[in-house]
Amino acid sequence: MWSTGQDAWRIVRRAVADAAALALPERCAGCLAPGRRVCAACLRALAPDPAPVVVAGDELAVWAGIPFAGPAASILRTVKRDARPRLARCLAPALAGALREVAHSSEAAPGSLVVVPIPSSPKSLRARGFRLVDLVARHAGVQPRRLLALRRSAADQRGLGRVDRLENLRGGMLARRATGLRVVIVDDVVTTGATLIEAARALRAGGAVVVGAATIAATPLRGHTPSRTRPFANTALREHSGDASETRR
Repeated sequence: MWSTGQDAWRIVRRAVADAAALALPERCAGCLAPGRRVCAACLRALAPDPAPVVVAGDELAVWAGIPFAGPAASILRTVKRDARPRLARCLAPALAGALREVAHSSEAAPGSLVVVPIPSSPKSLRARGFRLVDLVARHAGVQPRRLLALRRSAADQRGLGRVDRLENLRGGMLARRATGLRVVIVDDVVTTGATLIEAARALRAGGAVVVGAATIAATPLRGHTPSRTRPFANTALREHSGDASETRR
């Protein structure tokens, strides 16, 4: 009964949002300028600029398509908070760019790698009605395979340090039907890398070869230094997603 009520509320919320969209002029999800779902300036800001991200404690090769700042941060938050799947398409080039870098760094043909998304929590899936990372991956031209499952729900990670995040997530994922597969993990935002490390552990335990991870965006923590000197490394990225169901990174 509770789940049915949640589904009904999601339908009502979407109906209200659709009605408001008809009554009010559309505003850019990145900068709130009126006129388009995403304005031309914000689309330019989403142009892929892949960068490697250092994840301490694992040799996992991680690439992010864009910094989690400015329009990218606003659009990702809007997709999550307001359940707006149509915005996923404009995030796809960033993820595609990161995936190409993972394939290149591992000397693998892109089509030979199995793309495995980080699983959505039941709470976020009920509230949103879609799996963001899966949707963006499909727009990026790849078919994700959900080989990872959550064994248990992790506590909200906001305010936790890196060591506490790792401990909070340890043993929280299980890989299925992964034996012998060469996989690349995909997620929306990487912060400390704790979620990616746990996913890699589970996949390796399930017999997969993890060649790397690709994310739409990267949010270095205070004092965390990215490994490149292009715009990523010089951008002060201090923002975090406010979605509790996605703050496990």
